[in-house]
Amino acid sequence: MSEQLTGVIERITFHSLDSGYCVLRVQARGHRDRVTVVGNCLQLVAGEYVQATGTWVTDRQHGLQFKADEIKTTPPHTAEGIAKYLGSGLVKGVGPRYAKRIVDVFGEKTLQVIDESPTFLTQVKGIGPKLIEKIRTSWREQLAVRSIMVFLHSYGVGTARAVRIYRQYGENAIEMVRANPYRLSTDIWGVGFQTADELAIKLGLPRDSPFRAQASVRHVLQSAQGNGHVGYPEDQTITDAVELTEIPPEGIRDAVEQLRITDEIVRDSPIAASGGRTGAVSSLPNAISESDLKAATDHSDRDPLSTLLYLKPLFLAELGISRQVKTLARGPHPLPAANVDAAVGWAERKMAITFADSQRKAVREAITQKVMVVTGGPGTGKTTIVRAILEIFLAKSQRVMLAAPTGRAAKRLAESTGREAKTIHRLLEFDPGIGTFRKGRENPLDLDLLVVDEVSMVDVVLMNQLLRAVPPWACVVLVGDMDQLPSVGAGSVLADLIESGVVPVARLTEIHRQAGASWIVRAAHAVNRGEEPESAPPGQGDFYFIEANDPQTIIARIIQMVKERIPAKFGLDPLRDVQVLTPQVKTELGVLSLNRELQAALNPGRPGIAETKKFDTTFRVGDKVMQMQNNYQREVFNGDIGRVIGIDDVDQVLIADFEGRAVEYDFADLDELQLAYACSIHKSQGSEYPAVVIPVHTQHYVMLQRNLLYTGITRGRRLVALVGSRRALWRAVTNAETKLRHSLLKWRLQNTESGPQG
Repeated sequence: MSEQLTGVIERITFHSLDSGYCVLRVQARGHRDRVTVVGNCLQLVAGEYVQATGTWVTDRQHGLQFKADEIKTTPPHTAEGIAKYLGSGLVKGVGPRYAKRIVDVFGEKTLQVIDESPTFLTQVKGIGPKLIEKIRTSWREQLAVRSIMVFLHSYGVGTARAVRIYRQYGENAIEMVRANPYRLSTDIWGVGFQTADELAIKLGLPRDSPFRAQASVRHVLQSAQGNGHVGYPEDQTITDAVELTEIPPEGIRDAVEQLRITDEIVRDSPIAASGGRTGAVSSLPNAISESDLKAATDHSDRDPLSTLLYLKPLFLAELGISRQVKTLARGPHPLPAANVDAAVGWAERKMAITFADSQRKAVREAITQKVMVVTGGPGTGKTTIVRAILEIFLAKSQRVMLAAPTGRAAKRLAESTGREAKTIHRLLEFDPGIGTFRKGRENPLDLDLLVVDEVSMVDVVLMNQLLRAVPPWACVVLVGDMDQLPSVGAGSVLADLIESGVVPVARLTEIHRQAGASWIVRAAHAVNRGEEPESAPPGQGDFYFIEANDPQTIIARIIQMVKERIPAKFGLDPLRDVQVLTPQVKTELGVLSLNRELQAALNPGRPGIAETKKFDTTFRVGDKVMQMQNNYQREVFNGDIGRVIGIDDVDQVLIADFEGRAVEYDFADLDELQLAYACSIHKSQGSEYPAVVIPVHTQHYVMLQRNLLYTGITRGRRLVALVGSRRALWRAVTNAETKLRHSLLKWRLQNTESGPQG
């Protein structure tokens, strides 16, 4: 028989933002000691008055508990309860100290004062106009967010994204979501089609609604982009959308046409990329004129199997790269006419080395060609080429700039060349105020030579932005290893440039003597040849394979190596210098699981160390963290690694240090961060670490590929250790299959584009 329990929430032991499941410690009426209440509730704040309906049960592990079928909460009405309520982190800027001061002045009318007349807070010692404004804003936000959460929860949707929805839509959030819930999957990071679709159906939108059909097409194309595709076959897009929604193909085709009419997507094919027709595009940036992309309506000449649908920004990026490469290649070379062989010889004497034939050819082409690619594996001398090119250009008083996709890659480029190198984003001067880059076609970079390293990880969007900012007289040297994984973002820019044959390519294959002494270098090249890498003799090298077949044994070995053996043997810091890389995210040996294990070993919870929990992740001061999406306002980008240096429960912010720069995150935005004791090999692109440890197990079977293992091995500088089974290693080495990335960039580069014809 159900009973009722009432009291005040003293502590929230656990609360899931997605399911609402909670474990509470409550000072209940009629009970001398606090009782444990378990159940589900939308939002909870310590100090609130709680009314629960349920039954008493005895849990084997936790003892007597009140299992609630229903939990209702209301703001507290006693001075003591209000002080706990305000001091719990409910309102930014008000911790326990200020909460007590406010309640001492206003007593039981405190919440009414904050809600209706917050200016009266000046009567409280230490509270000035700035803090009052912070309190006012935070109070309004939490009230609005709570109403959004109630709305979402009433339709069975988790409430973890309520703050982000409020910040995107403001006070009209509920009305906007009701009108078209599918906009959530486009506008709100972390909300997918499935969540928006469930909400839409519960709100009563028809299953064959045009909103739903269009949203499914967007979702398929966005998912394709997430898998590296620039465009996606139209027939497959329709098939996937039909499977997703069970809307008939005609309805999906209508949605495709509507999205083309509203200029969200573009249809294109190799015929169009060769100078034929293409789909309708309007409202274009300066890089591409309106007349260039006049709409075409007759597509009867297309091969449907080769017709791609593009999200418009990706189409413009791909087209922009092609046109900019061709424009740059046609212009005059900035170097004054010189004896090429003499210049190469001068560089050899200046650097006190003798170039290999492939290196000499690369330097010659840089002196005579406007755009070129330098590609090769570790130890083949890419850095030597870059230094030689820089020496020649600088000797002729040319202006040079160096860039790389990530902060770590830029730092490494600067160290190897002795010259300043910037990330591409900083080179292009992103301005959060205007939401775009300051450098571009109208305000180009002031340079004669641009050298970009780690180009394999540059996607079509970023490459287009970069090339738009290069003046037509400048040279561009793109350096990268085409055997590594392609970019996390859409496209295979480096591979497409190389395979197109339209730009000179210096392929460096010879391993130089000093590099050849490295077991890491030898292992990487062995993997690239499809051979099992050889482990160094114990204590005599920098590459090792440690055999272990059971996942739990592998985890134990990894923890022991990271925490004890590597620091003792190599004098490396386990947090700063050692990086665990893994092929997948959600397996037992994946990113999430290994991060929990490594955090517990390297930075466990202890008294005096601040921490906060978001979803299933606990963040502590001292944790190594990774940014999971580009955030231009904070100037941190996908894959950047930092350290947590502060957690403020009063202002509800976490502070992380990224390369010496402190960056603040509201607690509501912590899903942008992930623990980074372990990260995926994909996310490690462009980075290099003193020591790398990689689990290799058949648990990762679908991801065990040659280029993935090769990329992981080439991330290590002083030590690489593979821990796992011989069978899994053999699978990775012998599996040379790579997933096709749909794109027409190579076609565009190879064919003259006169612009689509109407």
